[in-house]
Amino acid sequence: MIAARYFIFKFVKFDSFKSTKCIRRYCQGKCPEEGNPPCIPFNPCVPAYPVNFCRPRTKYDVTFAYINDVPPKSGGRDIVDRAAQTVFWTELVRGFAVTLAHIFKEPATINYPFEKGPISPRYRGEHALRRYPSGEERCIACKLCEAVCPAQAITIDAEERADGSRRAIRYDIDLTKCIFCGYCQEACPVDAIVEGPNFEYSTETHEELIYNKEKLLGNGDRWEPEIASSIRDTHLYR
Repeated sequence: MIAARYFIFKFVKFDSFKSTKCIRRYCQGKCPEEGNPPCIPFNPCVPAYPVNFCRPRTKYDVTFAYINDVPPKSGGRDIVDRAAQTVFWTELVRGFAVTLAHIFKEPATINYPFEKGPISPRYRGEHALRRYPSGEERCIACKLCEAVCPAQAITIDAEERADGSRRAIRYDIDLTKCIFCGYCQEACPVDAIVEGPNFEYSTETHEELIYNKEKLLGNGDRWEPEIASSIRDTHLYR
């Protein structure tokens, strides 16, 4: 902190579109003094409104500049301020004051994973296959979700039941391909395939992210109360 005050050289990079002050100590031209006519044309310099001072022609006019070439202000207040900053380390005191002020503020974080924040009812998380309250599978193997999937992450095989209806004997989702767009959920006519509220399903292998029908039905049985509540809350948007 102290050593930084006495560096001889300092890298200077100008942004001529953000400058609001006169930086004539780095300017290669000579700025007009107050009350005197300008001694250089103002065309290369853009006025910095509301302060009518000139600015450098480009932000790379000067690469290095001396800090000590500008005489310091000789006012008594400025001398006292510089002495206080150097001797009493006022920056350090202000830093500790900020830290002390934040000690008594309400924490912005939660104790995850023991505490979890709220999740939107329209959140698209881990996939699940749902059942009817009777326990029968909802999926009718219409393959609309497979057709609409832009990532081609869904694979379905179907067979005919004894009563003539269809059912899925294979329902695979490759979560390494899935982009979680929600198209499968929107296309399903019976709300069989959904994206539930679970976001904690990290795995150690690629194969564990390829979900089969049994895995998806297990997710549906586990998260059915939350999924049903989310569907009720978002039915106006579907």
